[in-house]
Amino acid sequence: MRGKQAPKRKIKPDTKFNNVNIAKFINYIMERGKKTVAEKIVYGSFEIISQKTKNDPLEIFEKAIKNVTPFVEVKGRRVGGANYQVPMLVKGTRKFQLASRWIIEAAKNRKGVPMKEKLALELIDASNEEGAAIKKKEDVQRMAEANKAFAHFARY
Repeated sequence: MRGKQAPKRKIKPDTKFNNVNIAKFINYIMERGKKTVAEKIVYGSFEIISQKTKNDPLEIFEKAIKNVTPFVEVKGRRVGGANYQVPMLVKGTRKFQLASRWIIEAAKNRKGVPMKEKLALELIDASNEEGAAIKKKEDVQRMAEANKAFAHFARY
């Protein structure tokens, strides 16, 4: 690794809920620097969640993230001319990052409705432990379980 590692930036909490995780989630959704569009998508999906479930959207968001958060993942390691998929524990902030990425990806892959509705449906599904994001988490854990024999190649 050349040079110094970039310093971690402090992210300000979002304006509506005063929550840092929602601010990060908005930043993950944002494309081409259009933050207001990303905020409209997230806040609109929270309104849809509160209408459909009659529950607090913050609780559903937190529960969805908690359900999708992975504990292990596989990383490719090159050892002696062969590539191995080595299972590794997921550390700290990467858990939230992966969970958010999988939820957003699953929402984007739904068809036929606006993004705020797709995101709302995916968050509701994830909080109920179903949907494409949960399937992705289970697939990653299954891969790690299948490659447990190569765990000794991991360097923590």
